[in-house]
Amino acid sequence: MYDAGKVIIGLIVFLALIAFPIWYNVATGQADYVPELAKATKGEACVADVEYMKASHMDMLNQWRDVVVREGKRVYTAPDGRKFNMSLTATCLDCHTNHEEFCQKCHLYMGVDPFCWDCHIIPKELK
Repeated sequence: MYDAGKVIIGLIVFLALIAFPIWYNVATGQADYVPELAKATKGEACVADVEYMKASHMDMLNQWRDVVVREGKRVYTAPDGRKFNMSLTATCLDCHTNHEEFCQKCHLYMGVDPFCWDCHIIPKELK
């Protein structure tokens, strides 16, 4: 144990380097940055509540896709009884008309590359 001092110093340096990104983001105020998204331009209320849509809209869209393609059903009934067409472009993008300021801003922030646009075409008025 002649090198105990070196090991301890090495551990301290290692922990400081590992924790540096956290300290840096907190010190510069970047840790609590959340992008400001464009609000919906139409509609009174979303298909589901805001917190659910932030966390699980992708699950809902995948479920809608499966139901439409596999079962041929096109109408979604929300928990409050409202009915919606199960369509990304006709339902979601009808209210959220600014693709760059709504969808893209959040997806870039989260580092997500959705595969929606592999099949769907972004309407020209949304670009």
